[in-house]
Amino acid sequence: MGVGTSTFIIKWINFITMLLAIAVIVFGMWMSNHHDGCRKSLTVPMIGLGAFIFFISVIGFIGALKRSSILLWIYLIMLCFILVGILIFTVLAFIVTNNGSGHSVAGLRYKEYQLQDYSSWFLKQINNSHNWEHLRGCLVKSEDCSILSKKYKTLKQYKSAKLTPIEAGCCGPPSECGYPAVNASYYDLTFHPISSNIDCKLYKNSRAIKCYDCDSCKAGVAQYMKTEWRVVAIFNVALFLVLSIIYFVGCCARRSAARNQHSKA
Repeated sequence: MGVGTSTFIIKWINFITMLLAIAVIVFGMWMSNHHDGCRKSLTVPMIGLGAFIFFISVIGFIGALKRSSILLWIYLIMLCFILVGILIFTVLAFIVTNNGSGHSVAGLRYKEYQLQDYSSWFLKQINNSHNWEHLRGCLVKSEDCSILSKKYKTLKQYKSAKLTPIEAGCCGPPSECGYPAVNASYYDLTFHPISSNIDCKLYKNSRAIKCYDCDSCKAGVAQYMKTEWRVVAIFNVALFLVLSIIYFVGCCARRSAARNQHSKA
């Protein structure tokens, strides 16, 4: 790759990533001011990531603009750390999301989930009392369960619906309990449960209680987290490939800058 070509590419790639980093920071700040505490927890790492990307992009941009071998060395070292970090996180993400899947229930289109199916890491995070209290509060605030009766006007609609893992696990008792559904958000609890599952006793029709303390709810959250982690992991694979190409071009730019400095000397 030519002397001018590699530095030109690195310069404009980093200029674009600077703009994207600014957009990430602005979006993170907007979220911190317009969302509740549940979504606010995502803003600090988002703003931090945006700031870190911006910092690295500035170094790469200036290094390519000035054809500074030292700045490009610093840029490549930091980019290498990012590549290693992405690789480690992606491998771990695929490992912890390898277990766990839904169980089909006769007469229902949605699946139910069992906590013991998931990886020990997920179980440790979800069974932590502090973590679950926070997650439980978020579930109550989200009102996903309270609006089910508005989404599904009849029992037929409800039973034929493809509920999300959280709706299936947190908004009603496990099907094995045998409680008759009156509507999408209310069950007749006068019937004696036909299962010894402790979730059958924990479920209440109250909006603030539902099945939020059930293992089935925790399993639904674990499935949601697994899906999210898989999406992030797949995105990271694509990001790793793109950054690897940028790293290769950056190496060419650094060598070009070094040769340029030697020729001037």
